[in-house]
Amino acid sequence: MKDIHTFNRIAPEGLQLLNKEEFVLNEGYDPDAIILRSKDLHTMAFNDSLLAIARAGAGVNNIPVEACSENGIVVFNTPGANANAVKELVLAALVMSARPIYQGLRWVEHMEGDNLPEIVEANKKQFAGTELAGKRLAVIGLGAIGSLVANDAYHLNMDVIGYDPYVSVETAWNMSSRVKKANSLQEVLRDADYVTVHVPVNDHTEGLVNADFLHQMKPGAVLLNFSRDGIIVRDDILTALSNGTLDKYVADFADEAFVRHPKALIFPHLGASTDEAEV
Repeated sequence: MKDIHTFNRIAPEGLQLLNKEEFVLNEGYDPDAIILRSKDLHTMAFNDSLLAIARAGAGVNNIPVEACSENGIVVFNTPGANANAVKELVLAALVMSARPIYQGLRWVEHMEGDNLPEIVEANKKQFAGTELAGKRLAVIGLGAIGSLVANDAYHLNMDVIGYDPYVSVETAWNMSSRVKKANSLQEVLRDADYVTVHVPVNDHTEGLVNADFLHQMKPGAVLLNFSRDGIIVRDDILTALSNGTLDKYVADFADEAFVRHPKALIFPHLGASTDEAEV
């Protein structure tokens, strides 16, 4: 019998696929395999019998892949499993960055008085926004999530341009022909009103969104990061928000530097938090 340890909540529908005559769950201290979501394994000592680690998600930055490889431990992930859920959150973030919906909701919640409808109607203009239709969206990283964002943003009548030097053949087939393809980072950034980044954190992308990146953006653009916190340089983002290079920074990483910033909209890390994505 192979013992599989689980961390975080793994959907029962998935665990039921394991043959009970071959596998047991969480019965010993020396597992043959691990299934996890966000649990950080970098400080974990692996037992000699561990053969495989499966990540219920796309990124593997919470797993010491290089150390696992050196010890013959195979690491799997599930790319695309939560792509639709993340895409929908990104689209919601686009709308909320164009229209001050959250601010309006908070304002109404604190209103009082018998003539509430009249007060709200008279003061609603302070929450006027802009429309997404006709605006240019730059999508950096056209993997499972980025390609879905690009396709659906086009259906919102946005002018969509994408950049990914490593785009797969499968993604290329599934991309709308209406999504423009940029040949360089400079080309994708220079005229974009909104920029959304969908890349993993690795040696090539860590700190990707730095002062040079931001300098190439259209002044007053909005930056969305529903990828990884490690792709940005925090101080460079804060400087860009202060000097007007960025109008807003929207992300789902609760960084203390941004959670109360007047030009930042910070979500909980909810990208994969749907019933469908978990299954």
